[in-house]
Amino acid sequence: MNLIIFDLETTGLLPSQHEIIQIAAMKVKNGKWNEGEYFDSYVRPENHIPSFITKLTGITQAQVANAPHPVDVLMEFSRFVGHDATLIAHNGIRFDMRFIAENCKRHGIPVRETSALDSRDFSRKIWGGKGGHGLDAVLGRVGVSSKGVKRHDARVDVQLLAQAVQYMWERLTTSVTNCPVDLSVGVIPALDRV
Repeated sequence: MNLIIFDLETTGLLPSQHEIIQIAAMKVKNGKWNEGEYFDSYVRPENHIPSFITKLTGITQAQVANAPHPVDVLMEFSRFVGHDATLIAHNGIRFDMRFIAENCKRHGIPVRETSALDSRDFSRKIWGGKGGHGLDAVLGRVGVSSKGVKRHDARVDVQLLAQAVQYMWERLTTSVTNCPVDLSVGVIPALDRV
């Protein structure tokens, strides 16, 4: 099973109103978690980044001023994903996948379906209702430290999430081909868009 661990940073929490400002992703091919194939890009928003988002993410207006347009980044991300990968993000179905779908709609990008997972489902399957399932709680449970790194930078969060997902996946199954949690469906840009 080919996986894409990914994360977005955005200008706010509402996909219909806010914009993507960073995408990062890591490929996991056939259970090989350290292949080293990565994607990351800032995205140029149409509006200014709110100061609280800059404080949270460290992403400044200057960093995105000359970044590629959302259409270009989303298409490049879709090419990175390829045809047969399953996307995994933390809170990915409710947040990240909705942002991608809304941005495709906003910019008139045709979409294709892709399988998707929320890494919180792994956590819930292992720990049930205990202690919450936010990324920091999960990292603590699996023994992955975020000390010395800037959380809410998509590049960093992808690395941390990949370690957590690997731990949880291997705790639930030894199979690299059978997913231990239920798959959902999301959309990303179609590769053959006009």
